[in-house]
Amino acid sequence: MNFRSRLYVGEVMHLRWRPRRHRLRHTCFWFLYDLDEIDTLDRGLRWFSAERFNLLSFRTADHGDGSATPLRRQIERHLRQAGFDPTDGTIQLLCMPRVLWYGFNPLSVYFCRDRDGALQALIYQVHNTFGERHSYLIPIGLGDKDSNIQQSCRKVFHVSPFMDMDMNYDFKVRAPDERVTVVIRSSDGQGPMLHAVLSGTAVAVDDRALVRLSLANPFLTLKVIAAIHVHALVIWLKGVRLRPHPKAPPQAVTQVSLATNTKAMSR
Repeated sequence: MNFRSRLYVGEVMHLRWRPRRHRLRHTCFWFLYDLDEIDTLDRGLRWFSAERFNLLSFRTADHGDGSATPLRRQIERHLRQAGFDPTDGTIQLLCMPRVLWYGFNPLSVYFCRDRDGALQALIYQVHNTFGERHSYLIPIGLGDKDSNIQQSCRKVFHVSPFMDMDMNYDFKVRAPDERVTVVIRSSDGQGPMLHAVLSGTAVAVDDRALVRLSLANPFLTLKVIAAIHVHALVIWLKGVRLRPHPKAPPQAVTQVSLATNTKAMSR
C-alpha cells in the first residue's frame, strides 16, 4: 500500500556557543504524518497503531492542546484565527512516533498547505521537560520557497533551564520532499547562543521500514528524554547556572504576523 505519509531518517545536532561550548549529535527518525491519513496508516500497517499500543504509535493527546479533539480540527481552528483558509488543504506533522507507547517530542512541526498545495504557514510546537507545551504559528513569507523558508519570532515559552527568556528564534526550513531540514538559531542581545539542526532523508512507509528503523534506533523516544537530562547534567557541571522557570504563556499558540516575522528577521 502506498501512503502519502513518509518516514525521515537522519540526525539531530545541537551546538551551544555560550557561556560554555557544548555539542551533541544523535541519530533519529521521524514520521511525517498526513493528518488525513492516520486511520489509514492504522489499518494498513501491522507495526503501527493510532490511539493504542504497538511498536510505533500515534496518540492525539501528545499533540495540539492535549485533548482528544481531532488534531486536524485543532490546527484548522488556529489557522482560521490567523486569517488562513485551510479548507481542502493538507496538514502534515513532522514528529517522532510513540515507541512502545512512550512518546516525547521536544519539537514538532506542522506544514500547512492550501487547496492548491502552497504552504500557508508553519506551526512549531515545543514541549519542555516540565510537562508544558506551546506553539508558534508563523506565516510563509512572500519570498519563501519550499526549499528555503526563513522565519523568526521572539521566545515566549521556557524550554531549557540554562537559557534566558529574552531571546529570538530564527528558523531556516526545507519543507519535506526527498529531504527535510529544520535549522533553529537562538540568539540574545550578545549574538547567537544555540544552533540546532534536524535533518533527514525520506523513506517510504511500510512494515519492513518500521521494524528496521526501530531496531537501528531502539527505544528512540526514551533515549531522547534520557539524553536531554544527561546533557543537562554535563552543562551544569561545566558551570552554567540554572535560570528560574517562568509561567507558560496563557495562550496555547503564539500567532506571529508576517510583519513581525519580517521585522525580527531583519535584526
